[in-house]
Amino acid sequence: MDITPNPLGKRFRGYLPVIIDIETAGFNAKKNPLLEIAAVIVEPDSQGLLQITESHAHNITPFNGAELDESALKFTGIDPFHPFRMSIDEKEALNKLFKPIKAAVKRNNCTRAILVGHNPAFDMNFLNAAIERTKHKRSPFHPFSSFDTATLGGLAYGQTVLAKIAKAANLEWDSDKAHSALYDAEQTAKIFCMIVNRWKEMDEKQVKD
Repeated sequence: MDITPNPLGKRFRGYLPVIIDIETAGFNAKKNPLLEIAAVIVEPDSQGLLQITESHAHNITPFNGAELDESALKFTGIDPFHPFRMSIDEKEALNKLFKPIKAAVKRNNCTRAILVGHNPAFDMNFLNAAIERTKHKRSPFHPFSSFDTATLGGLAYGQTVLAKIAKAANLEWDSDKAHSALYDAEQTAKIFCMIVNRWKEMDEKQVKD
């Protein structure tokens, strides 16, 4: 990938956008466990257009005492204890996930990462609960600020559902792969990049005119 030096240090208030998607066994961030987490890092090319540069994902073993909501498991199709998941505990998952994000923050001269998600309050609540549960003291993420592709999609494409935004943006959408953290995060990242790049091109055109 062709990446410019110091591309994002003065953009997005010095935050590095990182797309996060989380799959869980329920809706209660305190009681229900993380099952999958994915992070997609986006950085500009030599012309300043955002592109996906890294994707990371981990399957997570439910924490001790976690409550599993059967309806949530049926919806995602995840078997938390399937031996082929190769799952790891959430502390190890966060350590592995945060390492490349911190490196990207540093090389882009940013101050920290900002979570980009589709209706990100859900993902942020679960991420923050896992950070608190594992006593992780060096999260790269801002604790409450985020970018929402549901809102951005509504503005740019007149749609707020992820699959419908993807269709409006002429992106492929595979319903069989949806509700996988990595697939949803990568699709969300593509949409985020397209919207940001579209804005950049419009802004540059207005300056020229």
